[in-house]
Amino acid sequence: MIRLAAVGDIHLGTESAGVLRPAFETLGACADALLLAGDLTRHGTTEEANVVRQELAGLPVPVIAVLGNHDYHDNHQTRISSLLTDSGVIVLECSHTCFVVDGVKVGVAGTKGFGGGFAGRSAGLFGEPEMKAFVRRSRQCAAGLKSSLDRLADEQCAVRIALTHYAPVPETLAGEPPEIYPFLGSYLLAEAMDEARADLAIHGHAHQGSEHGMTSGGVRVRNVAQPVIDRAFAVYQLPTPPAG
Repeated sequence: MIRLAAVGDIHLGTESAGVLRPAFETLGACADALLLAGDLTRHGTTEEANVVRQELAGLPVPVIAVLGNHDYHDNHQTRISSLLTDSGVIVLECSHTCFVVDGVKVGVAGTKGFGGGFAGRSAGLFGEPEMKAFVRRSRQCAAGLKSSLDRLADEQCAVRIALTHYAPVPETLAGEPPEIYPFLGSYLLAEAMDEARADLAIHGHAHQGSEHGMTSGGVRVRNVAQPVIDRAFAVYQLPTPPAG
């Protein structure tokens, strides 16, 4: 059994040192990796990122993260990624990584993602330059996720996880005001996951959403925003694929 701990939207501030560290130090006993679904800081400052770095440094399992919209707010996302990387966290953006659990190669493909809405109620590549730029960004993130998931297959990862901040399906947004769904996710992410045949999708962002959902292609989706799971992290188990 492969055990994946996951949480998003921890929103650590400068006064948050030590809040999650005791729980994270137990990960070696209950999980094979920790996946972080973005919004690790409150306002995207380097001071907040240093707190996050200290919470995550030296944990007993691999730590893999994407950034969220809060982590971009102060325009220091590159510095935040560098600080986390220096502490041993693998930060993904249209990229991938692999690790091994009991001889099974597990891959994670990640992107922050972006908004745009869902099938039948989504933004299109038409109109003002600002709208076109918005939609292009959504498409770039989805294409990057698809490419990264495909690389996991090429590298013979038996288990493939999609890690995003924005939601790929509307089901895990249930509880949020419908008016803001287009700003919480995009169906393009789900299409990428289905086309690349991901085994599990992890996201955050929707604080008032629901935990469980599924893409039209049958990929299980989990919203791990901390206000939704209401604990330091959730652990999801995937069966170990048969050899060969």
